Amino acid sequence: MGFFSKDIKTLDDLFVHTLRDIYYAEKQIEKALPKMVDKATDPQLKAGFEKHLEQTKGHIERVEQVFELHGVKAKQVNCPAIDGILEEADDVSGDVDDKDVLDAALIASAQAVEHYEMTRYGTLIAWAKQLGRSDCANVLAKNLKEEQATDRKLTEIAESKINLQAAE
Repeated sequence: MGFFSKDIKTLDDLFVHTLRDIYYAEKQIEKALPKMVDKATDPQLKAGFEKHLEQTKGHIERVEQVFELHGVKAKQVNCPAIDGILEEADDVSGDVDDKDVLDAALIASAQAVEHYEMTRYGTLIAWAKQLGRSDCANVLAKNLKEEQATDRKLTEIAESKINLQAAE
């Protein structure tokens, strides 16, 4: 049993805990994205990060809406996973001098973040449905859809030019 398991007895408890986890993650991502915007050198990548920063603000609002719908206080729990992903992203991008390789590193880091978010939202949606909370699931599905679209766009940018330029 994990260190927080004493507080989690039901699927509803687990749902709320994980909602608080993604709330923390989204807030940390909101803080990290401006640094990624500043570091990105490719205009399309920079614009993509700026767009995702705006989407992230909307994700936070939607998570807050789910807390309200579910009748629980909106609060965060520390998420060592996202902290680690963001710390690694900062470390890797801090060590790269070549601008094309830097952009490739930023994309890889951003996709690690996206994949974490997609797993969390997918799980939360499944649990919300199981708990009879299709209202919550529908709101969370909007975030998942945007995270998936961002991941696809990052892949497109990477495969169409950034990775090619970084390999030169």
